[in-house]
Amino acid sequence: MLALAAGTALPLGALVLAGFDEEPARAATAPALTQPREEALVGIVAERLAEGVALPTFKADAAWPSLPDDMILGQVPGVTVDASDTVWIVQRPNSLDQHEAGLAQEPASTLSCCRPAPHVMNFSAEGALLRAWGGPELAPDIAGENQWPTNIHGIFAAADGTIWVGGAGKGDHVVVNLTADGKYLRQFGKRGATTGNASRDTLGNPSDIYASGDSVLVSDGYINKRVVQLDADDLSLRRLWGAYGKAPGSGERAQPFDQSQASSNRDGGADPASGEFGDIVHCVERDGEGLIYVCDRRNNRIQVFREKGAKDGSLEFVRDIVIAPGTGGLRSASDVAFSPDGRFLYVADMANAKIWILLRESAQVVGSIGRVGRYPGQFFWLHSVATDSKGNLYTSEVGTGRRVQKLVFSGLDSR
Repeated sequence: MLALAAGTALPLGALVLAGFDEEPARAATAPALTQPREEALVGIVAERLAEGVALPTFKADAAWPSLPDDMILGQVPGVTVDASDTVWIVQRPNSLDQHEAGLAQEPASTLSCCRPAPHVMNFSAEGALLRAWGGPELAPDIAGENQWPTNIHGIFAAADGTIWVGGAGKGDHVVVNLTADGKYLRQFGKRGATTGNASRDTLGNPSDIYASGDSVLVSDGYINKRVVQLDADDLSLRRLWGAYGKAPGSGERAQPFDQSQASSNRDGGADPASGEFGDIVHCVERDGEGLIYVCDRRNNRIQVFREKGAKDGSLEFVRDIVIAPGTGGLRSASDVAFSPDGRFLYVADMANAKIWILLRESAQVVGSIGRVGRYPGQFFWLHSVATDSKGNLYTSEVGTGRRVQKLVFSGLDSR
């Protein structure tokens, strides 16, 4: 496990790769990072869709983040920013093949690169690696089943300094809470156990977590089709709901989830007016006013909810936000984030490989950034988006995208 003081770079030999994919822990020699690091800002394709609106503009930092010379990222399904503006990602070492991870083979098949990075990684705003950990050794066994996700998915850095992760692989029906240094604290659900949309104590391949104040929200997500709200103190169930705040439907996806299902059109296509969530409930977030945003990815929409009264009060549906409604395949509404001043809503669109810019209060689409591609500021299988206190965006990509990017806020364009 790696734990460095904030703002310091990774020293030689400091990294421990903790038990990837059920393998024993192994140490890796991590060559020192080249210092000083310089920004390499690259322009991003952008479009204006409304006149008279000052749009946020960005440039991609092509030198962010800095990794040890012998390390490589796999698919990066989640990114989050903590209260200190450091950036956390989850990535999938098991998504790399033997040619990409030649140093991890027995015997090694390459001479200089690469080893898989750990599941959970923490970077400074400047891109230095601060902490890295992950693997089955960090989670307990319950009834003979290790509780670490086999195909890690969501991550959230809570205000209390702890980290939440979930998983969408075979049997991954759990969200796990750990310290910033990877010490196991608690969990909700259990790996290998799922009992449907009405269950009060199990999950079904959760996709995302948002923990704040007195509750923990989970988008539950790849097998189930619902949102679960837990009490932050004891993780007891507070409420669960489906589309429009109603009781979730009875239908669950047949297990296990297969990644090909995420891009299939066999479901007949998106239905932004559907009375139920589609078969991937992909994100859950809160804005600065406490409204809850849920990504109904396969129906190309975001549903917004408001809690009414005390914690045991009712839930009110606020509105649908339809994103690129004709989109097929991977579909459009993958994740959301907010500008620091709360004026703008950013929506990560997986299929169209762009970030839509909306006015948060009206949900008017006013612009976009990005396009399909593999160069800085371009996206492929765009999965998650997060913002820091300075208005910078961070994005993550799965499939063969396999990276995290920093998009540096460059000011407002009033043209």
